[in-house]
Amino acid sequence: MVDAARALCILVVTLWHWTLSITHRTADGSLSMPNPIHTVPGGWLATWVLQIMPVFFLVGGYVNLLGWERSQTRGTSAGQFVRDRLRRLLLPTAVWALVWLAGELIASALPGTHRWMWEWFPGYLTPLWFLGVYGVLIATVPITASLHARHGAGVLAALVLLIAVGSVADRGAGLAWAGWVTAALVWLFCHQLGYAWRTWQLGHRPLPQRLAIAAAGLAALAGLTVAAGYPLSMVSTTGDAESNIFPTNATIAALAVFQLGLLVLITPSAERLLGRPAVWKPVVAVNVVALSVFLWHMTAYLVVLWVYEGLGGTLPAEPTAGWWAQRWLWLLAPSAVLAVLAVLFAPVELAARRPRKGAGR
Repeated sequence: MVDAARALCILVVTLWHWTLSITHRTADGSLSMPNPIHTVPGGWLATWVLQIMPVFFLVGGYVNLLGWERSQTRGTSAGQFVRDRLRRLLLPTAVWALVWLAGELIASALPGTHRWMWEWFPGYLTPLWFLGVYGVLIATVPITASLHARHGAGVLAALVLLIAVGSVADRGAGLAWAGWVTAALVWLFCHQLGYAWRTWQLGHRPLPQRLAIAAAGLAALAGLTVAAGYPLSMVSTTGDAESNIFPTNATIAALAVFQLGLLVLITPSAERLLGRPAVWKPVVAVNVVALSVFLWHMTAYLVVLWVYEGLGGTLPAEPTAGWWAQRWLWLLAPSAVLAVLAVLFAPVELAARRPRKGAGR
């Protein structure tokens, strides 16, 4: 179930960026990519399911705890565990960065004015915040896993209290720095909730307990958005002065609980479905190249954008009927490019997972 959730996360993020981004040129020629949620009546409700970043951290907590437990059984040191986990994350990321940096340096050496990627398409780099936050959480696993083993629900309760205090300091007292501290606590909470998912076997609890998790998350979401005035949309939306995701606030913690509830509710049915080879094999295939897809999906998208404009296409700034009619193009064309990139760079991801000689000794 966890592998299926991770594959789903990768697919949702990729397809959202490709098909639900109104990517267009601004007055200075830069690329902007807002989403069309504000134009769809009730579209915010879809973000309560499709804002999938909390699930990334839930899955991360689950698999990191599993890896930690296995490393303890093998006698691997905490330092070696962290190094091995970070290597899986950082080696493919370093290759991605080096390829893009080489391209930028070549472009800067050519005649004419050069604009760096972050100047004309900052949206390309925005998804990469996940890697930085996730890397920090990996580094803290020896501590957070030990706290979970000793205190369990007490750690989650303490994080909820700190998030509440930070939220009051941010929104009530106007302390902006408290908002960023709260953001870090929210992602730590999501990761820690993944520990609970694994150790408490939440997917195999009685139905009333699984329903209670989803209901608690839904109630918290309703309270924060309706009573406390947080935005209804879980993604940044045109026209909203505030975003729930930048900086991340308490609604995302509530969303994590709600989404965990949905996952554990469907676990029995999902596991029966995943027992079929026709369903399980695609899940395995996606997970084999998950990080490569995450790193390179925006490159594939950009290649298609360049080709599209080179052939005379115009990128609309609004979700017109023509824009909606083209969604098939922005699904199929980047998929073809990404398939090529995956063949080229997935070997790096696979190499990063191989145990190094002497590891665990």
